[in-house]
Amino acid sequence: MPSTTQRRLIATCIALAIGAGAAPAECAVGAAAPAAAQNQQQAAFDKWADSFAADWVRLSPERATSTQYFAGAEQQALDRQLAPISAAQRAKYQTMAHAGLAKLNGFLKGPLDATRRISADTMRWSLEQVIAGQPFEDYRFEFSQMGGTHVSLVSFMTETHPLRRAADVDAYLARLEQIGTRMDEATARARAAAARKLIPPRFILERAQTQVNTFLKPAPDKNVLVTSLAQRISALADLTPEARAAAVAKASAIVGASIIPAYTRTKTFLAELYPRTTDEAGISRLPNGAAAYSRALANFTGTTLSAAEIHAIGLREVARIEAEMDLHLRKLGFTEGGIEERMRALDKTFQPTGEGDPRPELLRRYTEMVRDAEKRSAKVFNLMPHAPVDVRREPPLTEASAAAHYSVPAPDGTLPGIFWVPMRGPVFDVIRMRSLSYHEAVPGHHFQLAIQQETAGLPKFRTQRIFGGGSSHSEGWALYAERLAVEQGWYEGDVPGLLGALGSELFRARRLVVDTGLHNKGWTRQQAIDYGIGAQEVERYVVWPGQACAYMLGMLRIIELREHAKSALGDKFSLPAFHDVVLQTGSVPLDVLAKVIDQWIAGQASPATNAKAR
Repeated sequence: MPSTTQRRLIATCIALAIGAGAAPAECAVGAAAPAAAQNQQQAAFDKWADSFAADWVRLSPERATSTQYFAGAEQQALDRQLAPISAAQRAKYQTMAHAGLAKLNGFLKGPLDATRRISADTMRWSLEQVIAGQPFEDYRFEFSQMGGTHVSLVSFMTETHPLRRAADVDAYLARLEQIGTRMDEATARARAAAARKLIPPRFILERAQTQVNTFLKPAPDKNVLVTSLAQRISALADLTPEARAAAVAKASAIVGASIIPAYTRTKTFLAELYPRTTDEAGISRLPNGAAAYSRALANFTGTTLSAAEIHAIGLREVARIEAEMDLHLRKLGFTEGGIEERMRALDKTFQPTGEGDPRPELLRRYTEMVRDAEKRSAKVFNLMPHAPVDVRREPPLTEASAAAHYSVPAPDGTLPGIFWVPMRGPVFDVIRMRSLSYHEAVPGHHFQLAIQQETAGLPKFRTQRIFGGGSSHSEGWALYAERLAVEQGWYEGDVPGLLGALGSELFRARRLVVDTGLHNKGWTRQQAIDYGIGAQEVERYVVWPGQACAYMLGMLRIIELREHAKSALGDKFSLPAFHDVVLQTGSVPLDVLAKVIDQWIAGQASPATNAKAR
């Protein structure tokens, strides 16, 4: 901050400049002082933010691995670890969040430039969510079918842990040695939560039991942690056949000696818990459940909307979309019954026929749709990711309960972006294949996340989404990508595909109604299914309260920002340029994105427009 003498000199210089008087030579020196102080403040923020983000990543070796955040010996050491599942570990996050928030509030009072202010605002929002969520950490059940420890450890080891060279194989085996301990820690946490009456519904516990039983069924040498390792290291150039055989044998021994016993202890605990469960679905049934749901909604949607307000928005959007779908269904001759009944009838006409497994052909078609979307996107996007995107089938362990999803490319280029597709069958959602491809891959999550990772000029903690904008930004963009395809005429000549897209949007609108119904209005699992949401999806909402509301609310906010920019800029508005701003800003809270869009509008507007705005 300038001294009193510097401030007086600056004031004198300004006064002389306004009056066109002669400025003393000291003015040039004095004016440089605040600029130097501002540069020092910016540099201080950069140094602190980079250091804080690195320390935050160090708390999660799994995140360090998935982002390859560090280099050399430190990264190699983290690649050998699995984070403890303990109260002490969670306390570390809280301690860091409080300290970081205090520091950020100080920086935000100072002269940060636009890019750094976006970073600081995003970090602050993220840390505030961590702190506010602390009382409700055990309301997401440790052994749920969606990301429970029993499946997340396996998914991480078989899909994310890198196996590029011999050293990675050693790291894999080091991590295998820790899985038994991590599972026991997770069981202890679930037991402590159950003592506080934080118990999953019976049908959720049954899903976890099935997954644990599936994991335990094969002999150790046929366990997925062993077979996956054998398959992935089969072509490593720096590993001899003898070393490969030794690694597989050691993995099998670890699975048999410590991992299967730990999963067996978890199986015993789940069986003990079973008599205490009921089929009540919503989080409101739990102690202080209403507060837990309000917190979940705030975190996932980035809004202050109440459950009742979100429910009303859902009903409004359902009515709007169903009216549009009715018109198109009538054009195809489907006139009898409700929207859901007619869509099922349409679906049946597109089911694969003939001999053999249709999945390989469906995967090929998904890939074809993604490639077509890449070509179409050139008209409405200036930016395209450098990293490629592949389409792959969801692995067997998680396919029964998984939804389609996307995983980001490895920063070092060793993995592409991946659009994961569950293909359970025997019925396949064929008419929604295009909208799903647009959502998960192009121009949805792949454009959003790969471009962010590749954007120059952003600090590493933003390109790697160490602090992000919550689900409403990421899922809002992906649903916006679906809507964009409809708006841009990508379904011209494909009315069934258009109905699939509208059906997908209807699905997200119904989510608002069902999620709030389950967790605020006392709906049963069956009521949610009867409203038009499949059983597996309903069970996802049960264990992940509030998250399903992020999609539609996020999309509506992004469209609102786009229409605001259109109105403000008129003929100067460019849709590709708007997309550039959103994608290059990266994952930020939508309130922060709104500020960025306002700044962009101000920069694009003519002097006359600016004068009018003033």
